[in-house]
Amino acid sequence: MSERRFNVLFLCTSNSARSIIAEALLNFWGKERFQAFSAGSRPKGEVHPLALDVLRRNRIPAETARSKSVDEFARRDARPLDFVLTVCDNAAREPCPLWRGQPITAHWSVHDPAAAEGTLEERARAFSKVFRELDARLKLFIGLRLDMLGEVALKRKLDAIGQLAKSVNKRQDHHMVHS
Repeated sequence: MSERRFNVLFLCTSNSARSIIAEALLNFWGKERFQAFSAGSRPKGEVHPLALDVLRRNRIPAETARSKSVDEFARRDARPLDFVLTVCDNAAREPCPLWRGQPITAHWSVHDPAAAEGTLEERARAFSKVFRELDARLKLFIGLRLDMLGEVALKRKLDAIGQLAKSVNKRQDHHMVHS
């Protein structure tokens, strides 16, 4: 008997980088237990080339990546969602539609690599940093015993994953400044 697959939606404003990377990573690492999607409240309509590049460099399939609207997932006939995770602060502040399936929601603040400035190498490093951060968070998420946790405990765990990564980044940034 196969285990239930959970539907996860990653939300970001433009759906061109962070949410696309998260979708690809969860579909790769969690393919047996999760079906991931991404969307934006104001989708750019195209995936950032450096997001595709970081996925390819890390051998994460990205052929089907596309920038899409949250409206696709808010329709009456949309598949029910189990989790909705916002990965940008703007999307977290926007009103969300009523989701089918009454999903558990959490916010994982992730710096926008598309806003990075500098040389191509510096901008690519920003995408690599976001890739590593989301990869670490999603591996923690995948490791959760979803069948053993109630909704309140699961919400707390998801919030903790978001906060844990933030505190690790602050320590890394502090170390880089003082070394």
